[in-house]
Amino acid sequence: MSSSIASIDACAAHYGADEQAMRDYLLAGEEKALAMGNRGPVRFDDDGNVHPDILSAYDRYGFYVFTGVLAEDELADLRADLEDIQDRLPTARGAKTDRAGRPALSTGCKSKTLQWARPLSDPLGGTKLLDGRHQVKLHEPSAASDAPAEVVYVILGSLQFSDACLRTYGHPDLLRVAAAVNGDDFVPFNDVLFIKDPGLGAAVSWHQDGITHWDNPALDGGTHGFNFMAQVYGSTAVNGVWVVPGTHKMGKVDITQLVAAAGSERLQDAVPLICNPGDVVICNRQLVHGSFANTGFERRVTVNFGFHRRASVEGVTANGMNGEGKSYDADWISKRSRMIPLAVSARSQRFDDQSPYTYAPLSDTEDTPRWDNHNPPDLTDYNLLDLYI
Repeated sequence: MSSSIASIDACAAHYGADEQAMRDYLLAGEEKALAMGNRGPVRFDDDGNVHPDILSAYDRYGFYVFTGVLAEDELADLRADLEDIQDRLPTARGAKTDRAGRPALSTGCKSKTLQWARPLSDPLGGTKLLDGRHQVKLHEPSAASDAPAEVVYVILGSLQFSDACLRTYGHPDLLRVAAAVNGDDFVPFNDVLFIKDPGLGAAVSWHQDGITHWDNPALDGGTHGFNFMAQVYGSTAVNGVWVVPGTHKMGKVDITQLVAAAGSERLQDAVPLICNPGDVVICNRQLVHGSFANTGFERRVTVNFGFHRRASVEGVTANGMNGEGKSYDADWISKRSRMIPLAVSARSQRFDDQSPYTYAPLSDTEDTPRWDNHNPPDLTDYNLLDLYI
């Protein structure tokens, strides 16, 4: 999916004197992204391993666009769940009910689940939030006069709110990629929905996701893991994530210096993640990445879920989204990892024509989780066990 010229023009018009520069930047970025050699279906070699060309391109650029991963029936399931989720959101920050007067989504959750922002704002840029990793503030266009005061732009712990998201989490090809990148004993990170509605969607300032290992002498290009970004409606230069290829191998990057060198927030060498509905991006968490406020016409909703190397998290103490520092011991990791076979089981009952993935660390346990459509487990607050590094 490429951005429509109308959407690019609408976006650029919000940048005042930089309108033409922004328009040129969006078009050039899209052209560069589509010309890179890191796009195509998930492929395997004759031995059933993820094709080495994919792993090589991912290692080089820090991301790869897997095309056509989610079929139309799965996209329909996701869209239905997303509509239900948005119907159940609180009417405002702190409200306990949705617009129909029902208990709002996340009512009763102990974990942080909903992140709010003013329409088209950059709520994290230039702040100390999340360890101050969003070093600069991006341009904040003016929203329409009838826009709501705030919108939910991130939903954490998404698997407890959507069976369809849980099933996507158990996708066999994606889990095989996870094992190829992080080893058969890979472990979860977190699970998030990013919502970028046109005219409302907030910006996410340029940043790197890693927190804990930047000074570790064993740091390499994969230490902080990766995210899968499944696109429900597609992703464009206007509403999508932009990345700076190769920065996952540069250690901790001074983003203020990158912006100064570029002369603006339009970082040199950055490209957008251009996707059709059903495409899934694997994106290294150490890449410099961000997204502009969605002043275009297309909606983006990303089903985001990440994985780590076990060696990167076991025995590590870190601050997560939900409180004080926690030490990730083997028991913590095992409990959080149970979401993987549970998702595989749920998926196998919806898509019984696919060969389910076998998650090696929990394959031999007698109490391996199984999904029951008639009596589904309570997943409330499972994300208190998320593994942030």
